[in-house]
Amino acid sequence: MTKKIRDLGAPPAALPSREDILAFIAREREAMSRAGNAGKIGKREIARAFGVKGADRIGLKRILAELEAEGAVERRGKRLAKPGALPAVVLADIVGRDRDGELIAAPAEWDSDELGAPPRIRISAPRRPKPGEPLPGVGDRALVRAEPDRDAGPNDPPYAGRVVKLLSKARARIVGVLRVAANGVAHIEPVEKKQAGREMVIAAEDRGEAKDGDLVSVDLIGKTRLGAPRARVRETLGSLATEKAISMIALRVHGVPDEFRAEAVAEAAAALPARLEAHREDWRELPLVTIDPPDAKDHDDAVFAEPDTASDNPGGHIVTVAIADVAYYVRPHSALDKDALERGNSVYFPDRVVAMLPERISNDLCSLKPNEDRPALAVRMRISDKGHKLGHTFHRVMMRSKAKLNYAQAQEALDGRPDEICAPLMERVLEPLFRAYKSADQARELRAPLELELPERKILLKADGTVDRIVVPPRLSTHRLIEEFMILANVAAAEVLEENRQQLIYRAHDEPSREKVAALSEFLATIGVKLAKGQVLRPSHFNVILARVRGKEHENIVNEIILRTQAQAEYTHENYGHFGLNLRRYAHFTSPIRRYADLVVHRALIRALKFGPGAMPEISAGELAEIAARISGAERRAMAAERETIDRLIAAHLAEQIGARFPARISGVTRAGLFVRLLDTGADGFIPAATLGREYFRYDEAGHALTSGSGESFRLGDIIEARLVEATPIAGALRFEVASGSRRGAPMKSGRLSGRGRVERAKQKRRK
Repeated sequence: MTKKIRDLGAPPAALPSREDILAFIAREREAMSRAGNAGKIGKREIARAFGVKGADRIGLKRILAELEAEGAVERRGKRLAKPGALPAVVLADIVGRDRDGELIAAPAEWDSDELGAPPRIRISAPRRPKPGEPLPGVGDRALVRAEPDRDAGPNDPPYAGRVVKLLSKARARIVGVLRVAANGVAHIEPVEKKQAGREMVIAAEDRGEAKDGDLVSVDLIGKTRLGAPRARVRETLGSLATEKAISMIALRVHGVPDEFRAEAVAEAAAALPARLEAHREDWRELPLVTIDPPDAKDHDDAVFAEPDTASDNPGGHIVTVAIADVAYYVRPHSALDKDALERGNSVYFPDRVVAMLPERISNDLCSLKPNEDRPALAVRMRISDKGHKLGHTFHRVMMRSKAKLNYAQAQEALDGRPDEICAPLMERVLEPLFRAYKSADQARELRAPLELELPERKILLKADGTVDRIVVPPRLSTHRLIEEFMILANVAAAEVLEENRQQLIYRAHDEPSREKVAALSEFLATIGVKLAKGQVLRPSHFNVILARVRGKEHENIVNEIILRTQAQAEYTHENYGHFGLNLRRYAHFTSPIRRYADLVVHRALIRALKFGPGAMPEISAGELAEIAARISGAERRAMAAERETIDRLIAAHLAEQIGARFPARISGVTRAGLFVRLLDTGADGFIPAATLGREYFRYDEAGHALTSGSGESFRLGDIIEARLVEATPIAGALRFEVASGSRRGAPMKSGRLSGRGRVERAKQKRRK
């Protein structure tokens, strides 16, 4: 082992060997895990450990690049680790027991496609359990402190760990519909796609109060004599015909909490409106306004802009962003705080919102309602005429919103058609806001964040909870205005906390892995597009490609594949930047009503700037890592629940259209078949490869295509006509087949334009 050189007067050291570097990374990561933190191990730390200085750092950089290219290490921002290595604290599910009866866990979030099978963690039982503290069991989710197990055999779990915090006792993961046949025999029809076709028998004495057609959650209690699984009803969730049954399925399947504990409800009911106290500035005369979607029930951000009259900033602006002061009402370790941390964020379904905080807090005391006094944390930012942020100051204030606007309403006003609410605000509020945004947009263009064009669909429901129609809301300048000011405020929050050496939770987004970039490069080569190699990857490299294919036949497929190339954003107490936004530091500050990460940042600001009550208490890096792991997991849980609810609603909407033909785009290609997305509704479905024709279709992974021996192919992004064969609303599953005569956008038999033709015609209309 190369000796570490710490004496500044020592002679230059030889470069460490590859083996020395790998051993150092593994040893340091293990030591950090034992110490309960997750510090950074990067080029700087390796150079310091081995005494590499000056020009020798170039050689070290070359060795690290070679190790990364070979897959011996992987990079996250400026950190290095062995590929697939678990962090010091991991959100894990306890999945079973080994032969010795010890619990075995696996990471709750794991990219199996990229990293292979998730590593197992052997859980050590606590030596002295605390009285009354629940012990972990199979099916539980927990925060686990994991470290490599040096004594593990080849077939043993590679990690050993201990439960830091038990997040929830085992919940009934199986949700289904009770079906009672005419002969009285009952079974459960599971709602999850992966359990489709797996029917469970349920005896009369195990049904409880559930009736035929009721949505229930069940426990497996054994098998029948014929080997079929036997179940017992744990909870009756109501009739499947009720308005909110579809979202209830997602809540139960994913274990999303939807009821507040009694103590939290009592705290919310007892909360009193904040008063103008010594730690608050009086900003009630400042004409701040909120701009939100028309159906928003809580309003947590307000904005204002005015010209900067300072002589050193000609043409510049002062932009003010005020955010609801949730930290004043939700104090650390309170019942409200515990419920908010468990939820992590609000979950939005088409038929309901499962809020992070009770309505008394989220929709009343913290909502920035017009003409009512509300406490807020505000940031005042000076930006130049080119949009560059020159400085910022934070304030704890009492404000009074002058108006509640929606995006379309504000856009109409900026386009010269103000209504009776906007007309009095034009000169003092709306016009300065738009001028400041135009400046900020120039800086955004220079920053060049990732510019993916992925329209979002919105489901509108009827009174009975069924789908009325699906729309794509227009993308307005007012949307971009609010987004850009929120980004500026989030950056300012991260900067001021770093300046004050205050710990915080970052919103981080890693750059794409080398493997995914290599796969993208291979695909782009098949359509004659080259991705530059051998340089630092930036969002602008992707933007050049997106601009090159815009308006051409490959536009949608390239957008889709570049999206899949990206890493997943997460919350972390370590800063490795935000690749998609092309920012060196970024923290969520602007939505504390619906995101726990923002509440943590508010508390950190109150502590760092000595703003009074509600500050972050003393907290270790390990505890902050635990919070970041929990809320990252909660965010992914919410995304899955929201996505599956939409799938079920659309499947129910299309269930009566079996045999209908729809223009569709191929959104995924596998050996098993094609995933398709309908152009009109955005519904996702599957076409089995066996139904494509009599020929055998070969899977071309690099080209994202299925190709037959005669040359016929189905490729990611192709427009086809799909015929609906089967719809299973309870599972949100749709099965299609390629309609006869439909190949890669051929004209439809009905005489209508193919999907591709309709899209091109729509583009022509937009250009006009």
